[in-house]
Amino acid sequence: MTSAAEQVVAELAAREPTLGSGRLLCVDGPAGSGKTTLAAAVAALVEGSVVVHMDDLFQGWDGLPWADQQHQRLLRPLAEGRAGHWTRWDWRLDRWAETHRVEPVPLLVLEGVGAGASSYADLHTLLVWVEAPRELRLERGLARDGDAFAPHWHRWAADEERLFAHEVTRERADLLVDGRSGTIVVR
Repeated sequence: MTSAAEQVVAELAAREPTLGSGRLLCVDGPAGSGKTTLAAAVAALVEGSVVVHMDDLFQGWDGLPWADQQHQRLLRPLAEGRAGHWTRWDWRLDRWAETHRVEPVPLLVLEGVGAGASSYADLHTLLVWVEAPRELRLERGLARDGDAFAPHWHRWAADEERLFAHEVTRERADLLVDGRSGTIVVR
C-alpha cells in the first residue's frame, strides 16, 4: 500500500518545477491536523528537501495571516533560482530572532496554517490540505504545546477559520489528506 507521503511525492514529480528548478509543496490545514507529520514524511523521501514551518514565520499569536514580506523574501528569489531567506519568530522571547538563508533546493516544503496562501499561488507546485476532527486537533495541540497553547487555542482556531474562509484553501487544494489515518481522500 502506498503511503500518503509517497503519493504526494509522485504527484510532485509529475508536475513542472515552480521554484526555479525546484518544487514547492504547501501543506496547509488547521492546527493539530497532522501537517507536520506529513511534511516530515515527504521530506524524508526527497533528498535535499528543506522544510519551513509556518509557526516560525508568524509574529506571535496574532501573526495570522503570514506576512507578505516573508514570502516575498523566501519564495520569489527561489523562483528566480536565487537563495531566499526568512526570519524566525521566537515565541518564548516574543520577538524576531535569527534569519535563515535557503538555497535553491529540489523541494521546499512549506508547512503550517496559511502555507497555501493565494498571494503566491503561482508558485505552488502542489497544495495539500490536511484535516482532522476538532477534538482530536485540540488534543494533539495541547499534547504538543501544553499550557503555552491552551489559553490561545480558541482564538487561534477562530483566526484559522477566518483565514481559510477568506483564502478558500481547502477548496483550492490539489489533494486532501485525512489527518487521522494519513490517507489521501478522493475528491
